[in-house]
This record gives sequence, structure tokens and C-alpha cells, in this order.
Amino acid sequence: MVKYSIFSLLRNAVSNHENWPEAWRSPTPKPAYDVVIIGGGGHGLATAYYLAKEHGITNVAVIEKGYLGGGNTGRNTTIVRSNYILEANAHFYEFSLKLWEGLSADLNFNVMLSQRGVLNLAHTDADIDAHSRRGNAMRLNGIDAEFLNREQVKAFVPLLDCSENARYPIMGGLLQRRGGTARHDAVAWGYARAADARGVDIIQNCAVTGIRREGRRVVGVETERGFIAAKKVGIAVAGNSGVVAGMAGLRLPIETHVLQALVSEPVKPVLDCVVTSGAVHFYISQSDKGELVMGGDLDFCNSYAQRGNFPAIEHVIRSAVALFPSFSRLRMLRLWAGIMDMSMDGSPIISKTPLDNFYVNCGWCYGGFKATPGSGWMFAYTIAKDEPHPINAPLSLDRYISGRVYDEKGQGPTPWAH
Repeated sequence: MVKYSIFSLLRNAVSNHENWPEAWRSPTPKPAYDVVIIGGGGHGLATAYYLAKEHGITNVAVIEKGYLGGGNTGRNTTIVRSNYILEANAHFYEFSLKLWEGLSADLNFNVMLSQRGVLNLAHTDADIDAHSRRGNAMRLNGIDAEFLNREQVKAFVPLLDCSENARYPIMGGLLQRRGGTARHDAVAWGYARAADARGVDIIQNCAVTGIRREGRRVVGVETERGFIAAKKVGIAVAGNSGVVAGMAGLRLPIETHVLQALVSEPVKPVLDCVVTSGAVHFYISQSDKGELVMGGDLDFCNSYAQRGNFPAIEHVIRSAVALFPSFSRLRMLRLWAGIMDMSMDGSPIISKTPLDNFYVNCGWCYGGFKATPGSGWMFAYTIAKDEPHPINAPLSLDRYISGRVYDEKGQGPTPWAH
């Protein structure tokens, strides 16, 4: 095996990418499938993989309007964590984090999980109280949490401005050491290859143009390549969830907003954890290529445009310099935006719908990427069993009818979500 791997590496090194084997097939769509998943990002691909692996349902198609991972999967800031305060979200995201911890071995593909720690800064006495409560709730739910005082924060992140006259005085921080980052494109590729190996058809560059119903029953999807019948249809299309669900006549309790991020020019390793601040509306980490990856809050203007604007960029840069004065000399390399489907309580929706055979995976707010494995696993269970798993049952659509909502009040999706 070692000898084969060495020769494979040598052959590929001089091939200029010619004659490389495809990691997954590009099949012609079948007339009908047991399950059609709309959306070829991390959540859709993970759902297809777990349908095949956990439930033996392999007659599955993932339909993507563009290329795999070209939506929010390729436009996020790669943070992975489970530091939520409410039990429904805490159990779900901890389940997902445990899947992350074994994902590279499961997929036989390195997703580059780096459990470097996620530190939420406290700037006021109220922050200290809120972070302490959140940490206690996490520990009660079996999730690691550790509160650091200012001196411990300074030792953990030496470049932070922990001085007495800092623009945002740092009084401590809540640390989840098992949190960190993963490689977003590797996650999409790993799930795609693993799903394909189990017989799933991955159909790219095939936009869904409609969803066909017979009464209250969904029977298939209209696409640019013709009608595809399906016994069950699930959607996992991030910020386009409202549009796609609307094709079936279903209105979801979500809004779509733009969230921007940017990276600096690459530098040597200077930041070996993820740092976030609710008061500053800012978060930052360093990529494996040396770029400082940073972002802030939503634009707060409903939009489907995947582009940035200068006020948001200016806020992020000012925040970075306020917390890390030494970063002021860096140049911004590039910026981008993703479209976020924001639920009304800040918690996700993994659910059956009032329509038969139609399922939704949406409302991820700021938490979509970190949820990828858990989302796919739970969505696959819900589709296969036609009922939610106990972990995602609280995250069903009917919570908005009963009023049993899960509003993190800024404690989970980000420190400033509400």
C-alpha cells in the first residue's frame, strides 16, 4: 500500500492534473429516485451520505444548480463549536461536534479539523455573568467549558490588547477547547466522494425550477434537465430556502440576509485559536495558509446578493485593529458574502412539513457550517423514518405553532445574534 501511494504521488505530481481519476461520477439523472435532495453543499451531501450509510437508501440524487460547495459551504469562516446554552441546541451541536471528531476517519478524507479552541471575550461585568452562566449550562450538558480571567486570556492570546486603556477592556473569556476550525471545501469533497461510493447520484449544474405536487403530496422536482420523480424531497439550500420552499407553495418563518467575511494577506502563524467578541461584533481566526479570517454581523437588509459593502467591511477592520493593534499593518486580501436564512428564534429547522414527502433543512443563521455532520445525520433520519430523531424533534417547524421556540438570545448562534 505504501509503495502504491508513493508511485501514485509521483505520477500525479508530473501529470499537470491530466488523467486524474474523478472523485465522484457525473451521472445522467434517472427518471425517478427514492429521495431527491435539493442543494449540493455540505448539508445536502451529508444528508445523502447518511441516508445511504445509516439507512441503506442509496437510490438518492443530490441536485445542485452550480458546482458542489459553491454556495455557503464555500463562503463561510469554517468555525466549529458546540458552546450553546439552551438544551435543544446544546445537545444537537454537541452531537455534531462528536461527529466532526471522527469525520476524517469515517469519510477516509482529511477534513482538516483543528481543535484549537474558541474563545468568547468578556468586556463587562454583565459579560462575565452571561459567560459564566453559559459555561455552567454547557458543563451541565456534558460540554467542555472553561472561564479564563484576564491574565489567562493574555497568556492564551498574547496579541490581544489586554491593557487597562484598551478600547474594549478585556475582563476574561469563555473557552471551549474542543472548538476550532475545519476546511470547508474538504468537507464538501469528502461527503461527495463518500456518498458517490455508496451509489448516490450527484448532479451538478442542474437548477431546480419547480416542485410538482399532487394535492398535498410532493411527487418530484422540475429541473433544467427535465422532471425527476421522487418518493421524498428534501431541501438544503441555505439562504435560498424560502425561494425553493415557495416552489411547493410553502412559506417558511425565515428571512434571508447577507453576512460578509474577509481575509488578510498571509502571515506566519500568530493566532492559534478562534477569538470572538459579542460587544465588538467581531470574530477572527488564522487559516492554514496564514490568512487572518475575520467577520462581523449581518448587513440587516434583506438580500440575496452574494457581495459585500464598505460599511460592514469598515466595521470589521476597526474591530480587528481595536482588539489586535499589531494587525493594523496588514493588507486586506479579499472579501466575500454568503446569504443566510435567519429563523425567527435563531435556531435551526430540521423538519417534516405540512406537505407529504417534503422536508426542510434551513434557518441556520450563523451556525450552518459547524452543524454540517449533525444536520446531515438528523435530516437523513427524519427523511428515512418520516419522523424526527429525539435530538432534532425540538427543532421542528411546529414549534412556531406551539410557541416552544428556542431563542438563544445571542448566547449561541453568535454572541450578538439577537
